[in-house]
Amino acid sequence: MEDEEKVEQDEEKMTAADQEQLDQEPAERVTSTRELAKDLERKPSGKADHPANAALFPENESRDFHKRWTDIQTAFVDEPRQAVERADELVAEVIKRLADSFARERSQLEGQWGRGDNVSTEDLRVALQRYRAFFDRLLNI
Repeated sequence: MEDEEKVEQDEEKMTAADQEQLDQEPAERVTSTRELAKDLERKPSGKADHPANAALFPENESRDFHKRWTDIQTAFVDEPRQAVERADELVAEVIKRLADSFARERSQLEGQWGRGDNVSTEDLRVALQRYRAFFDRLLNI
């Protein structure tokens, strides 16, 4: 009896996309963990994700950071301590900029699935793919 109540509760939580998946022919359904893993490897439809090797800054901002770094290295000959202090400040600025950028990106990801219980399995699959791409970018810094 308890199992029947759980099934009824689960059915109430199903979204239209979940029901559509159930309505498909059995051969078309994702039926195993292995198939689900393969399904998650598919690229999501819609907006493309950032590749793991995508530039972390717009080109003009990256150029500015490189110029400032070159200036710091050049200044080392005349003012070594000041050059190191400026290098520390520049690195801190770049780290802060990265942290802000990644926090915004994470927030956007969370917004794609964090709408309560009314999120389809397909939306969650796409969200997980995007998290994987984001995670790969973080690890490839």
